[in-house]
Amino acid sequence: MTDNRRMFEFDPTTHLTRHVTSRGTRFYVMSIRAFAHLSVNSFLVVEGDPHAPTYMALIDTGTNETQSRLGLIAGLEAIRRDYGEQWSWASLSRLIVTHAHPDHAAGLPWIRTQTDAPLAAHEWGRLTLEDPQGDLAQARPLFERYVAWTGVTGSYAQRLGRRAQRSWMPSGVPVETLLQDGHRLDDRFDIIHTPGHEGSQVCLRLDNFLLTADHLLPFNSPPLMPEWVRRGGGLSLYLSSLDKIEPLAGIDLALGGHDAPMPHWRQRITDLRGRYEGKLAALLEAADVPQTTEQLMLRLYPSVREAQAILLIDQTAALAEYLLGQGKLSLVGSSEVPARFVRSS
Repeated sequence: MTDNRRMFEFDPTTHLTRHVTSRGTRFYVMSIRAFAHLSVNSFLVVEGDPHAPTYMALIDTGTNETQSRLGLIAGLEAIRRDYGEQWSWASLSRLIVTHAHPDHAAGLPWIRTQTDAPLAAHEWGRLTLEDPQGDLAQARPLFERYVAWTGVTGSYAQRLGRRAQRSWMPSGVPVETLLQDGHRLDDRFDIIHTPGHEGSQVCLRLDNFLLTADHLLPFNSPPLMPEWVRRGGGLSLYLSSLDKIEPLAGIDLALGGHDAPMPHWRQRITDLRGRYEGKLAALLEAADVPQTTEQLMLRLYPSVREAQAILLIDQTAALAEYLLGQGKLSLVGSSEVPARFVRSS
């Protein structure tokens, strides 16, 4: 069952939808403004009488931006006002992060000042969440190598290099419960580890619903980076993770980390596979002479806007890594920086 509403009173950028599982668990999806040009879904899961809930979990938190925080508050207050759910920070049972990306987890430090509910996240995201500065220091050499490896120049190089300069979390937050593939959280959520977009990403199954985070989205393919740059990244792992969720039986609705619900979620998996087949074929076609990642990206997307370019460089690098592994691309000079790719003969 779904009941759609749109919020204006508290924050005009916050949208709220309500979904009820086959066993009566209520899922409230709050679409909040994470950054100026990006909205993200945060979920409140409630069981029991609305006037005296027996279990409440907040899944994903938005960012540390003021607008994101106000949007989350707006959504939570609307859940109380419009649906009579007597939630409170004090009675919140659980915090869950689907993966350690800023739009899903950077709001945690502020939320930790409001509630003592224990935080659950996949073990691969623990360092990022608990010690963001340490995680940044550990990642910086690889990111610097990645900038050189891609062959990016000018403003692209500056934008790509900024990733290693500043942490997106103001402080760390302890992770009380480490999630692992195949485990069951709070005797409710089945944990499915789905790396590819991000190494710590998990999907959560409860009853006939599947929360797919950024692994499966209704309109877009998730951003990817090469696996060698960030543990758990890459197209190979992403496609394997699609294989992992596709056979799940009894799922009537998938809820992603962004945008609308997905009642026809298996068709979405089919569409994504076809989309990646097309991208891989286009890259192979473009790699007729040795080219850097940046050169391939510009050949594939000659009219790219600068705001899109960095994600497309990442995607091109991930596709090239995948094709290298399949023997369909070759490196010209294995130790050469920047890396140059050419179609294998």
